[in-house]
Order: sequence, then structure tokens, then C-alpha cells
Amino acid sequence: MAKARIPKSARFTSKSVRVPQGLPDRETLLKFIREAGETDKADMAKAFGLKGNDRRALRDMLKALEAEGALGKRGRKGFSEAGALPPVGVVDVVERDPDGDLLVKLTKGEDAPVVRLAPDRREATGGAPGLGDRLLVRFETLENGETEARMIKRLGQSAHRILGVIRRANRQVRVEPVDRRSKESLSLLPADAVDLHDGDLVLAQVTLEARYGPKRGKVLEVVGREDQPRAASLIAIYSHGIPTGFSQAAEAEAEAAEPPTLKGREDLREVPLVTIDPPDARDHDDAVYAEPDTDPKNEGGWIVWVAIADVAAYVRPGSALDREARDKGNSTYFPDRVEPMLPERLSAGLCSLRQGENRACLAVRMVFDRNGRKRSHKFVRGLMRSAAKLSYEQAQRAIDGFPDDHTNPLLEPILKPLWAAYETMMKGRRARSPLAIQSQERKIVLNAEGEVTSITPRASLEAHRLIEEMMVQANVCAAETLEQKKSPLIYRIHDAPTQEKVQSLAEFLQTLGIAWNKGEAPRTERFNGLLDQTREGPHAEIVNEVVLRTQMQAVYATENIGHFGLNLDRYAHFTSPIRRYADLIVHRALIRALGLGEDGLTDRDIAQMKDTSERITYAERRSMAAERDATDRYVAAFLADRVGAEFAGRITGVTRFGLFIRLDETGADGLVPASSLGGEFFIHDDKAHALVGERTGRRWPLGLRVQVELKEATPITGGLLFDILSDPLPADPNAPRPRLGMRARGGGFSGPKRGGGAGRAAAPKRGKRR
Repeated sequence: MAKARIPKSARFTSKSVRVPQGLPDRETLLKFIREAGETDKADMAKAFGLKGNDRRALRDMLKALEAEGALGKRGRKGFSEAGALPPVGVVDVVERDPDGDLLVKLTKGEDAPVVRLAPDRREATGGAPGLGDRLLVRFETLENGETEARMIKRLGQSAHRILGVIRRANRQVRVEPVDRRSKESLSLLPADAVDLHDGDLVLAQVTLEARYGPKRGKVLEVVGREDQPRAASLIAIYSHGIPTGFSQAAEAEAEAAEPPTLKGREDLREVPLVTIDPPDARDHDDAVYAEPDTDPKNEGGWIVWVAIADVAAYVRPGSALDREARDKGNSTYFPDRVEPMLPERLSAGLCSLRQGENRACLAVRMVFDRNGRKRSHKFVRGLMRSAAKLSYEQAQRAIDGFPDDHTNPLLEPILKPLWAAYETMMKGRRARSPLAIQSQERKIVLNAEGEVTSITPRASLEAHRLIEEMMVQANVCAAETLEQKKSPLIYRIHDAPTQEKVQSLAEFLQTLGIAWNKGEAPRTERFNGLLDQTREGPHAEIVNEVVLRTQMQAVYATENIGHFGLNLDRYAHFTSPIRRYADLIVHRALIRALGLGEDGLTDRDIAQMKDTSERITYAERRSMAAERDATDRYVAAFLADRVGAEFAGRITGVTRFGLFIRLDETGADGLVPASSLGGEFFIHDDKAHALVGERTGRRWPLGLRVQVELKEATPITGGLLFDILSDPLPADPNAPRPRLGMRARGGGFSGPKRGGGAGRAAAPKRGKRR
């Protein structure tokens, strides 16, 4: 990759630079352009005081410098030093290199170099980027002289390379983008569209920039059909650049893998470990077992075993499997499919802890006292044989007194001890007081053809919480052991909320009449107290939502700051190496630190650990965005034939352009534009999280329960548009009233503001909106 030079300063006008008057010589002109970063002929002429013939001479100089390669064009009129990059610029994601890194290029500047996009270390800013996306980035020069780009904001899908749908109308063929944020379509020549059909999903790119009308493009690949039931996942995969499939080399390595033996392993086959997973799970990477501790010094204590698939035995450092797993970062889960991190031969085969089959594992034996405090732990590399494969529902029904033929023999020797150990461990969890935010997940149910048949809430069972707590404790053990051995590791860290977020929470709670001391440091106990205080009241759901939004996002890092949400000093992911690369690195670190084999962490792994942590954080964001987008599209497809129906919901987002509504029935999110709210101008009060009528003061606040009518459902983009049927709340007598006419001056309330904005409201079209 070409090295790129960054100008000493950002673009600035001629007033910023003192230059001698008169036609400059070659070096003076180049120096001016270099210092300006980017400029045009008019700015240069003004800076040098050029008129008439001197302007024409300047134009000739610029043409000559461009012809010899000293200058590069920036847009239609701009110039920059050849190969120069601004400190901040707009780029398109143009390709992916062999290591899986995204490469970006300035949207204007043919001579500008292709630059690596660094993984995002911060919170996701508008979703994980993929091929064809347009980004605002900051260019940074590294110590080795190379330049990398760091994303500031995702601006949407680039018109230069888009995923879209073929639309034929009036002898024209266009590619309409599937990204809701992209408004530009591409026009295709008839000769290039002979084999294309209306509704084809295609990957296309710009071939000719048009000054007016749509840009000309060509189709690179037909990836499917928009009317395919499973198109939602396909669109998400292509839109977000999710790596798919495996190379022949990786598949060959997986096929060559052999069943494990006892060599170098402790025999754990007599320990009746069981797997407890969702009923449709194909990979089983964790198994558990518990028994009372017979040590008289630990009366009432428990021994808990957590055994994890030994993926490190099959995915060796530097192998094709390893390179591709690192590129993927994690498995990505859609309602209709999984894009796995490892080939099926491993993920659903030799690395899956199948019932009754010998499997390699890395296990931890943990000892807890009667109060749920961990007394000790020990890791072993073993050979296990799962005693049973259970679903969460099966295990829960058995404990609740309704065992089936499969669980009845397991109830006394395995399941009841597991639950008794869990009850003891919960004493320690309650003393630790991790965040108790409740998250209502929805399950999309598909038929054999891939069509959505229902969207239902996911059950929250005690069996889920049992497995979660045992996995948390095993992860803590991994972090503690590696710290004790002074081994490098990738932590899972979660920072405390920022002061700005806490202040925003306090201001919102004030609108509900709930006091919150903004100056007190955020602690999980405080948040849990707030959630308990409001749990039985009318604001429980929205307070839970706002507390969730107040939290930072967890990331992977080599430097430890603890895990705020779990209220733990040290934490590392160890329990899911089939689907997370972070866990595989932790396994290798344990193997090396504890002398459990020759296939542990390598010096190369250690050298690139910081980069790995950034990569897998980015990959996690990418998968989350793709999964969310696919879900939105499936939900929109499910609701498409219910346009005109009425739904109950709640306002979950307030912006200057409208209200976001979440439906009770499906958990679907959609927009009510501000222009449909009523016959007055609405102003965004960001302090009260509400849209407020300029004339009447009537309010649409965050959390308000409303009735809406579905006006539009667009499966191809996942967009839902609602018409609100409920009345707003009356004006708050204690709130400052917006001043009439503030919209003309771009203002909001007369009191202190940190932004805001407004939405134009049209007269109501229907009698239902009173």
C-alpha cells in the first residue's frame, strides 16, 4: 500500500496564508497548495492578487503541474498536492485486503492512496461499516510512516458501490439502494441490463458521474432476489461486509482434524457434565456439573465444573483456520441462518460437546463457600463425554416438577445439585450487585420456506440465569489465572457511564419526578435501586430503557479497567471459543501459562494482541449491526400485509424530525414523522426528551404510551412508518414555553439549550387525531 503524506494543516482560505502578490513561480505555488491542503483556482487567484492574463497563466500552470503528476484533482474544481490526504475527509470503503482489513479511498481524488481503515475502538458510531459504505474519517500517520483512517461517523452507503434492487419502468433500468440512508440510485444502460429482472438484488458501482439526474452504473454481481424469504439476511451480509464461507485451505484443515485422545489430557469422562442450550442449537461449547463439597472446612459449599470445547487443539496459530477465524471475529446469527466463525466440521462436529461422544475440553473446577464466594479454582485440559443434551426449557420444566423421559433420570443426580449450587452462587452475585437491566428479546419464527410466521418474546428462565452465572464465574477464573501468571490477555472491559450520560439520565428522571444526584459517582447499586424503585410503576419500561442507553458498550482490550456492568475487577471471555475469537486467544494463553501443551499462545499472538482486540471489537459491532438490520427487514416483511392496522406502543426515541415508536406486539421500531403530529410547529426539547408544540405547549415525551396506525412497511429497507392516533400530553405548567417564531431563527426554548431543532407539523389529515 502506498504511503500517504498528510498536510500540516487542514484546508483554509487564502486569508490564512500570507503570500507575495503577483504570478507565483512553480515552487511558491506548490508550497501554497501544500499548506492549504485543498484549494481551487479562485482561491489561488485571490491569494496572489491575480487578474486578467495572470489568471490565464495560473490556469496553464495548474494544468502543467497536474500533467506532470505534482497535483491531484479534488472534485470538479479543487486541487491538492498529489497523494496528499486531509486531516479529516469523506471516504468510500472500496475493498478488503487479504488480511480482512477494509480499505478506504477519498471520494474525490483519483490520485489519493488507498488507506487501511483501523478497527473502531470506541462505541459504534452509526453501525459497523462494510464494503460500499461512505464514512467520515480522520487520517493518522503511524510510527512506521504508514497512514491509517479512523472512522468518525458512518455517512451511509456510497453511491460508488451499492447494494440495490433492480427497478424497471418506462424503458429505464435503475438500481435502487437498500440502505435507508442512501438516496441516490444508479441508471443502467439497456445493453448492460439485458439479463436483469425487476427485483434482482445486485451489487453495483458507478461508472459515470452525472452532473444532473442519476449516476450511470454497472452491475458487478447478482446476489439474489428481493422477494426471496431469506433475502433479509443476504442483504445484511452484503451490506455490512460479513465474511462468508471458508477457503479451500481452511476447509481442508478442518476435514483433516481427528477425534481427540487421552494423550496429554485428564480423563473427565466419568464426570456427568451436561449441555444446556437453546432447542435449535447446533454447536455446544459449554457443559456444567455441580456436587456438594465434602471438605469439612467448607460445609455447605459446592464444587462447580464448567467444561469448554478445546478449540485451540484444532485451530492452530498461523493456520488458514486461524486467519479466517480472526477475520470473522465471531459467528453472526440471523433468524434463518448462521455465518459461523469455524467450518461445520469443527463448529457442529469435533468442537461441539455432543452427548455420548468423546470431546477435547478445557475445564475449570471451582469451589464456592456457603455464601457464594469462590474459594479456589483449577484449570485442567481434559477428555470429556457429555452425559446429556438438554434445552433450557427441558431443564426448567424438570426442576419445576414436570420432567420428561429424558430428564427424569437426571433430576436427582444432576439437575437438582446444579440448581442448589446456583442458589448458593446467587448469594455472591447479589452481594456483588451487577446491573439488573431487563432486556426483552424477540424471537422471529420462520417456516420451512423462510417466511416469518410469528414474532414472540423470548422466555427468560431461571435455567438461562444459571448457565449465565456459571459462565461468568468461569470467565473470571480465566482472567484471574492469567493475571496471576503475568500472561498477556484480552480482557472484556466495560467502562462506567460518562458524566454527560449520567447528567442526561438525571434530567430525564426529573421530568418523571424522580430525584437523581448527578454529582455522585455511577455505581451499579444506584442503578439497581432506581430500577427497583420504578419496577412496579407506569414508568418501569422506559426507565429500564433509558438506564440501558446510559451504559457504555463493552469492548475487548489488552488494558484492564474492569467490567462496570458485571461489577467485576477483571473479566475475560473464555466460554465460547467456537463462536468468538477472543475466547480462543484466552484458551491459548491458559495453555501456555499453565504448561498444558505446545499449542498455546505464540509470540506472534502476543505481538498482535492489541490489534486483535481492536479487530474483534470491530467485528462484534459489524455482526450486531448486520443482525439488527436483518431483524428489521424480517419484521417489516411480517407487517407488510398489515398496513392500516392499529397497534399499541411506546415512544422510545425523540428527535427533531419525529418520534420512534416500539410496538408492544412485536417489539418492532418505526417512525412517526414530526410533519404528521398536528397543526402546529413542534420543537425538540432535548432536556425533557420531548417534542413540544410551539403554540400550545402540548408534549410528546419519551416513554408515552400511544396508539399508532401502520402507514408503510418496506421489507427491502426494514423501514416502518406510523401515523399516531393518540393525543399528546397537555403543556407542562412548570416547563419554559417555547417562543413563537423561534423556528425562523433556528432556535428552541428560551432557557439554556444544548442543541435541539424542530419539525414542521402539517394540519391533521384524519379525524382520529384530535
